[in-house]
Amino acid sequence: MEQAYERYSRQMLFKPIGEEGQKKLNEQTVLVVGVGALGTVLANHLVRAGVGRIRIVDRDYVEQSNLQRQMLFDEEDVKNHLPKAIAAKEKLSKINSDVKVEAIVANASIENIESLMEEVDLVLDGTDNFKTRFLLNDSCFKNGIPFAYGGAVSARGMSALFIPSQTPCLRCFIDNGETQGQTCDTIGVISPVVDIVASYQVVEAMKFLIGDLKALRNTLRTFDLWGNHQYDMKMVKPKEDCPTCQKAEYPALHASEDDITTLCGRETVQIQRQSKMDLTEWAERLERVAEVKKTPFLIRVQLVEGERIVIFPDGRILIQGTEDLTRAKSLYSKYIGD
Repeated sequence: MEQAYERYSRQMLFKPIGEEGQKKLNEQTVLVVGVGALGTVLANHLVRAGVGRIRIVDRDYVEQSNLQRQMLFDEEDVKNHLPKAIAAKEKLSKINSDVKVEAIVANASIENIESLMEEVDLVLDGTDNFKTRFLLNDSCFKNGIPFAYGGAVSARGMSALFIPSQTPCLRCFIDNGETQGQTCDTIGVISPVVDIVASYQVVEAMKFLIGDLKALRNTLRTFDLWGNHQYDMKMVKPKEDCPTCQKAEYPALHASEDDITTLCGRETVQIQRQSKMDLTEWAERLERVAEVKKTPFLIRVQLVEGERIVIFPDGRILIQGTEDLTRAKSLYSKYIGD
């Protein structure tokens, strides 16, 4: 206990938290979906703050271009082609061994979202697409779990804490999540924006987790660091016809899952097989025709055509180097089959 006091002493000196607030944080479980730019900052703050249990979920692995803004990763992670969830857990466990970190290498989807949210007190958004954000939003409101939304691109950021039965939901502010092609990979992003958005998310999350509800901001905050302006949209009342927080229809939980999806701005097409894949078997098969790098978590295949194929054991396959669905299907058929 003495070590805990020493670790969190400065945080407990902050009166709104104190010793009682620290104990409450230690009793909480949170889910972080997406461990990229936002997610690494989120997880870092939560672990250092002493949140008792953190479940991190990400479908991707560490690449060179991530290192500019994804604070938990380094060049060794890139070299070893580590899944982001695994690499993040390794770093987080060294930061605070008292926090239980659960790493899941998976794509958050309709099929697994309920299990991902089991025994969770709050969900934090570290994703990079609105399809997953609406899935989190709808699932959170269905299950009565607060949802800390965040987004960052260019020099702009947005954040809000949505609480079922107390605030409107994400759909009340953002109808379809259209970004008009503005993603980190198409117009860039500066790292300080990511840090600020994630910090806003964590601060509101901490207020909720310790029960200091009167301190909640209760706005959707948007800002532009380069343009030097900030705007808060107050959470006055939800849209009367909102299918999530008013009609309880939760459309994202009933949408059809695509077997093939273009990952926006990533020059990558994802194909989901119905069956699992034996990594050893596929490595041996593909070594005959391509350069193969195998890890315990995935196979990375460099094709002679220039593109790359990444295979995960759950049957998920990434075709990297193209956003052309026809091209991706052709490479998939050539190397994987139907």
